[in-house]
Amino acid sequence: MPRVGLGTATATFATAEGHTGVKEAVLHAIGAGYRHFDTAAVYNTEAALGDAVAEAVRAGTIASRDVVYVTSKLWITDAHPGRVLPALEKTLRNLCMEYVDLYLIHHPVSQRPPKDDGNMVLVKEDLVEMDMKGVWEEMEECQRRGLAKAIGVSNFACKKLENLLSFANIPPVVNQVEVNPYCRQKKLREFCRARGIQLCGYSPLGANGATAWANSSVMESPVLKQIAQDRCKSVAQVCIRWVYEQGDVVIVKSFNESRMRENLDIFDWELTDDDRRKISELPESRGLYNFLVHESGPYRTVEELWDGEITAGHCNQTTFVSSG
Repeated sequence: MPRVGLGTATATFATAEGHTGVKEAVLHAIGAGYRHFDTAAVYNTEAALGDAVAEAVRAGTIASRDVVYVTSKLWITDAHPGRVLPALEKTLRNLCMEYVDLYLIHHPVSQRPPKDDGNMVLVKEDLVEMDMKGVWEEMEECQRRGLAKAIGVSNFACKKLENLLSFANIPPVVNQVEVNPYCRQKKLREFCRARGIQLCGYSPLGANGATAWANSSVMESPVLKQIAQDRCKSVAQVCIRWVYEQGDVVIVKSFNESRMRENLDIFDWELTDDDRRKISELPESRGLYNFLVHESGPYRTVEELWDGEITAGHCNQTTFVSSG
């Protein structure tokens, strides 16, 4: 699993009109050296990613589809026994691929399936508790059939992971969550490391300005700006390097070609001990998922969703579906 990947979620989630833009961005990324790409059923970018990879193979930019590492995710409307395999099969049709390298449960919650089977709009009143054992059994079947080379989860706190591990025959290999200098995930990282689960961080820059999900604390941080100035790097590079130094895989997101290349320029330098100390003292502040919280749902508060591992005072609330 390449340590740096490109995320393909767009601010409003891609439409048919946005297909070309996502495809061109992925082609630029492949040219810049990216080999890890992150998508999801709800992003509506699977087809664009698949088209870009196929075009790169035809052009000889990469030797084959096997050269790239592709992650996709099971959306909450399909997080039910009996719907997981069909959902992955649809993802593979969108990608025009025979397998994904990694398939993740997108969130630790389900939504009642809509009458329109292709409708992925979130309806908070329809949120229900996930049958985690039943869903994970089908995730395991996806791997056994070779449709996914590996399986994992996204946005799971320690308690939910512990529950999953109590019955999993094939344990999750990845937990993808928000990670940045203001959302350091120390407890979760230690939990995952002890159990052989790779932490994969999205929103390493706090998704600044992209959506209502944005957390401006990161890119506007005086501490991070000073570290960047001292290292002759950008704030973005400092953030990505910090996540990388934690041992995490990091998902970056920019469709700007020059910034794509800048975001890869993190391997031949490192932060100092003093830099790391300053970052460790930053206040915790994260984008947050109150879109998964509802009085009639399985999680009535943010604290319940995150098993008490964060507090609302440390978070920026949003009603928008996150990019992770």
